[in-house]
Amino acid sequence: MEKVLKFGIPKGSLEKATIELFERAGWTIEVHHRSYFPEVDDPELEMVICRPQEMSKYVEAGILDAGITGKDWILDNNSEVVVVEDLPYSKVSKRPARWVIAVRADSEINTLEDLKGKKISTELVNYTKKFFEERGIPVEVTYSWGATEAKVVQGLCDAIVEVTETGTTIKAHGLKIIYEMLITYPQLIANKEAWEDPWKRKKIQQIAVLLKGALNSHKKVGLKMNVPAENLEKVVSILPSITAPTISKLYNTEWYALEVVVSEKEVRNLVPKLLEYGVQGIIEYSLNKII
Repeated sequence: MEKVLKFGIPKGSLEKATIELFERAGWTIEVHHRSYFPEVDDPELEMVICRPQEMSKYVEAGILDAGITGKDWILDNNSEVVVVEDLPYSKVSKRPARWVIAVRADSEINTLEDLKGKKISTELVNYTKKFFEERGIPVEVTYSWGATEAKVVQGLCDAIVEVTETGTTIKAHGLKIIYEMLITYPQLIANKEAWEDPWKRKKIQQIAVLLKGALNSHKKVGLKMNVPAENLEKVVSILPSITAPTISKLYNTEWYALEVVVSEKEVRNLVPKLLEYGVQGIIEYSLNKII
């Protein structure tokens, strides 16, 4: 009997970014229209698309061996799972999202204490209730099925707890942020029993290492170049690098081959300086993973 790991992919805003991350890590995933069971070019993997809000429940129950979901939903569900790896990415960037407390811009509510006895609307109900209970602030927390920002504008609640990356949408709705409640990002989680299984743990760890490597390579490139010996130290001194650059002497010449990994944006400022030091044969190449 072939061994298979059941793995959950988050549905919704993170779905595309997660599949792209897997592809950079070396897997090809094909999602058929309206299907929740993507095809993957790995006979040891069975992929399932699930709502991130429910993912940790399925992993905890053993319906899935592992999956990717937000730290926020793991906390909201109070799920007992193994957090294998933090994977800080979003649908558009590597910036973590924030759950914030917001009120109308003209509201007299400016602190947590000002919310005493007030009505708060959010999708993150359980965590929000616990947050205020731990601080001894009595509030009424109700579930929001969507369009949460509009509820406080319309006076249906006094405040909202909403997720944001930049805060732009919240401000655009005429709201102000009074408190940052939780920083969240995707996490790779595993079922406890699956984690105790040697084969499944090894497979999960393989996935974690390669996904993290793909994330580490985001917005980074490799540079190869030939450097004259008399300017080698000067060139090394201006190179930003994850580690020390790789340097080797070219055969029967006074030149050195140098290789380094840098931020994509640094290249535009770096290349002119390298040319000033007589560097030749500069090659820039993309990276899939840094492990």
